[in-house]
Amino acid sequence: MKPNKVIAEFMEVKFDKGNFYNMGYDIFSNGNLYRSHELKYHTSWDWLMPVVEKINLLDNYRYTVYIASMDTKIVDNISGNVIVEIDCKHSIDELRQSVYEAVVKFIKNQTK
Repeated sequence: MKPNKVIAEFMEVKFDKGNFYNMGYDIFSNGNLYRSHELKYHTSWDWLMPVVEKINLLDNYRYTVYIASMDTKIVDNISGNVIVEIDCKHSIDELRQSVYEAVVKFIKNQTK
């Protein structure tokens, strides 16, 4: 999943494009080998919440990720502007998906 790879790069995961030693694995992280499709940012709160924490800590707390029951917002605390807003419906999976989409959109906007 390309969005997972965007998040992995933001989280400073060490990448290895595949060589003799890792036999085709394209991502190396914290002593564990992952292929791109094995990253779990899109399915696991345990993977996703460190991303939220990192965004909240950027530039001396410049941004805040607000996770509500119906949406996820990322706000620039200096300007007060909502940088990203993703709506969801009613299920926990949709809430996780809205957080995931918000952080991916934020990261892509930051790297432009």
